[in-house]
Amino acid sequence: MPRSKKSIASLFSLLFISILFILAPTKGAAQGPPSFADLAEKLGPTVVNVYTKKVIKGGQTSFHGQMPKDMPDFFKKFFDMPNRGSGKHKVMSLGSGVIISADGYIVTNNHVIKDADEINVRLTDYEEFKAKIIGRDPKTDIALIKIKSKKPLAFAPFGDSAKLRVGEWVVAIGNPFGFENTVTAGIVSAKGRNIGNSTYENFIQTDASINMGNSGGPLFNMEGELIGINSAIFSRDGGNIGLGFAIPVNMVHNVVDQLKEHGKVVRGWLGVMVQHVNADLAKEFGLDRPMGALVGEVMKGSPADKGGIKQGDVIVKFMGKKIKQMTELPAMVAQTPVGTNAKLLVMRKGKEKVLSIKIGKLKEGATAGGSTKDTETSEDLGLTVQELTPELARIMKLENETGLVVTDVAPDSPAADVRITPGEIIIQINQNDIKTIKDYRKVMARVKKGDNILLLIKKGEHSRFVVIKNR
Repeated sequence: MPRSKKSIASLFSLLFISILFILAPTKGAAQGPPSFADLAEKLGPTVVNVYTKKVIKGGQTSFHGQMPKDMPDFFKKFFDMPNRGSGKHKVMSLGSGVIISADGYIVTNNHVIKDADEINVRLTDYEEFKAKIIGRDPKTDIALIKIKSKKPLAFAPFGDSAKLRVGEWVVAIGNPFGFENTVTAGIVSAKGRNIGNSTYENFIQTDASINMGNSGGPLFNMEGELIGINSAIFSRDGGNIGLGFAIPVNMVHNVVDQLKEHGKVVRGWLGVMVQHVNADLAKEFGLDRPMGALVGEVMKGSPADKGGIKQGDVIVKFMGKKIKQMTELPAMVAQTPVGTNAKLLVMRKGKEKVLSIKIGKLKEGATAGGSTKDTETSEDLGLTVQELTPELARIMKLENETGLVVTDVAPDSPAADVRITPGEIIIQINQNDIKTIKDYRKVMARVKKGDNILLLIKKGEHSRFVVIKNR
């Protein structure tokens, strides 16, 4: 029996809708990476080339610490690498920066302009300026410089690095090896990274390609906001391997505001010495997992002492923010304005306790508090060690021991290769007795790349010698 025209039309309509439904992209379906062209075009003019000149007397120098051995002659000439000999040489080093205001304020890394006799800034339109230092902060590796332009300059707006999520797309723009306004993209690989360079590290880790010359340049989110200043890479040969580190913009903002107003940074002070919490310590102090900052010592008369913090407290929250690991606390305290009544949540003998501490002013040469001077991390060896405080010695039943206790061993590191494990005690290094972090640093300062290091290690009643290679 033949179908009616109405039923045939309905059938075709249903078929058409079905095809559209199949072809339409579904929410959450895999999409290709976004285009960064509009972002690069808009933000490119905010990024500058920062190059410095310094007059030195004779000798060979290096570009920012390490020049790749296979660098072409063109680059060696570009960076004006002098031959060994006497006399004066003018050496140029190269970095990046980002304009943060229309009147010419520029953020870069302190190590880019450190000890420079002359600082020059080149814009993307090749206009050049002499720059003036407004202020430097070696502890966070941030510097603020300024140029005078007759016209308003394009500048990058500040974002909020606290809202940044692991896995987000980010864009880095800079001048790697002198290739101006190079744009690279990647994702946020991790947050809160500490690589052992300073007390106040809280790096954003990214796999966006960053190389020498990118230092001081910006890291942007997809909204075109500044969310970090590229500062360091982890590399065996000086090239990019996908491990780049940027200073979070919230820390940058705090430092820049103070440099602009005072020319220096005033930091908050708590007045405690803290240490890492491993699995054994977490169990002893009533935590369900390793977290927080264990107070090993409270400085007499400090804000912590006056506010009731006790030795053995584990600080798990600072002003409402969780402390996942000890290294986060110093940066939090440092950025807190002096005089603030800070709320702390501590674990004391397995119970939560809320304390109010009036933040003091950090003296020059001190540590915000969170002091971590009883702890040392060696990235080359893959070791983290700390001094045996009385509290730690009691918990680990090591009251009669001297030396440094191993608190962490990185996987696939030289330390892991020779089966060093957390809880062992380092007694000697190269036949030198080691009792304090100061002893450790003194001996390790004499060790060169590629040297073999002889360690005497004790665990329980037994001691053993191991040889570990300093990569």
